[in-house]
Amino acid sequence: MEKKLAESNDKEALIKRLKRIEGQVKGIQNMIEEERYCVDILVQISAIRSAINKVGTIVLENHIKGCVSHTIKSGDEEITENVINELMGTITKFTK
Repeated sequence: MEKKLAESNDKEALIKRLKRIEGQVKGIQNMIEEERYCVDILVQISAIRSAINKVGTIVLENHIKGCVSHTIKSGDEEITENVINELMGTITKFTK
């Protein structure tokens, strides 16, 4: 059976990270409302990008270790090829 993100040990850690990111976004909103220095705002935006990329990396890792691994082990070459193609497309989008 495929390992769903909701069943993985990373779910709570991801939710915690996302809540922290949400707080950072609200912080940037406040910084803009307060007309803070642009460079300070850009530094915070960079931190959010890094944090969201980390979340994406964890989800991608779970997908590879769960869904992709399960499909490859099933031995169905056609489905495996489709899953690998999907994975490559996802990685390409993720790294842009």
